[in-house]
Amino acid sequence: MSAVALIDYGAGNLRSVHNALVAAGAENVAVTADPDVVSKADRIVLPGVGAFAACMNGLSAIDGLVEALERRVRGEGAPFLGICVGMQLLADAGEEHGRHKGLGWIGGTVRRFEEGFGYRFPHMGWNDVVPFDGKSGKLAVEERAGQCHPVLAPGEAYFLHGYYFEAARPSEVLAISDHSVMFAAAVGRDNILGVQFHPEKSQAYGLATLERFLAWRP
Repeated sequence: MSAVALIDYGAGNLRSVHNALVAAGAENVAVTADPDVVSKADRIVLPGVGAFAACMNGLSAIDGLVEALERRVRGEGAPFLGICVGMQLLADAGEEHGRHKGLGWIGGTVRRFEEGFGYRFPHMGWNDVVPFDGKSGKLAVEERAGQCHPVLAPGEAYFLHGYYFEAARPSEVLAISDHSVMFAAAVGRDNILGVQFHPEKSQAYGLATLERFLAWRP
């Protein structure tokens, strides 16, 4: 039985994410902050709601947790999904309420959306998710041609965020959306994936995304 570790560090929409994972087919979801559980998990999900610094501080405050994530994900290749701020924490730094260090797994900086021209802060509601091939700089919407990331597909998802991930390397942008600027709706490489939208709030599209994550063999 595949074990999913849903990381509880005081900053996630845990019940909704847990229920969505179960609805998507996960049979063994452990809501945990225990580094030993994380070290043995087959898949890891890092949710996040709130400010970048508060979330990073909450994660770092749990003894051994970041180190366990580093070993299991970056060292051993366990499939990883970051959601919303859980995705943003993959960056080198975030600029919310000052500049704060992130995990540094995906190069980039988390920056604030600008208001104006009909765009409101924060970005809230349904918006398009368009798979993107950063290596070619082209949209990657031909799933059957193998151009999409295995977990991602074109569709509409629910977003709630005031800051966006500006990736240092276009090749690590896996999907895009638009709110005053074209921004990364998903980033990743190898076994690491982050989505800015909330799969647990995105109805059929979100459940299908989680189903593909649970089946993903990077």
